[in-house]
Amino acid sequence: MGKHTNSIDGRILSRIKGKGRGSVFTPADFLDLGSRAAVDQALSRGTRGGAIRKLVRGLYDYPRRHPSLGTLAPSTDAIAKAIQGRDASRLQPSGAQAANMLGLSEQVPARAVFLTDGRSRKVQLGKRLIILKRTTPRQMATAGRISGTVIQALHWLGRRQEDDRAIAILRRQLSARDKRQLLNDIPYAPAWIGELMRRIAEPPAR
Repeated sequence: MGKHTNSIDGRILSRIKGKGRGSVFTPADFLDLGSRAAVDQALSRGTRGGAIRKLVRGLYDYPRRHPSLGTLAPSTDAIAKAIQGRDASRLQPSGAQAANMLGLSEQVPARAVFLTDGRSRKVQLGKRLIILKRTTPRQMATAGRISGTVIQALHWLGRRQEDDRAIAILRRQLSARDKRQLLNDIPYAPAWIGELMRRIAEPPAR
């Protein structure tokens, strides 16, 4: 193993460790350290050595380890962020994924759906399926903001008898800054969801 090989391997591993266990990454995260071929080879050596794990083609993680459960799977959110960085696209949690992230549902979806302004695709990781679904600019207008996740979660819940419960949970969980963002982004939501956002963000009448 030559001096250059040692150098790029060490620099990549140092960056990975800096992100901490549970982090997910792609070769694109290290192209400032060497050519694509050199990065691919370094990641392959890291995988063979057991320092990192290859999830699927072009996607790796620095796995968390549990004393009883062993090596743990990475979070859906970490995987989505790695894909987002690689594709230079925006992602917006949708459906059951958005509701689970906000504590509105205890259901951990086997199919996690993210809206995107990039290309549609599917990533299968064992029994878990991550779906990236290309959508309209309007749907992506609030991507990356708490209001986008709230809009998608409330849309998934639908017009049910759970409105009061959802409002109470979000009132407790969201910060004052989050609530101001909800009020600013009401124009991007359907009218009925906009009304719920207003009820979440504004203090209840006494």
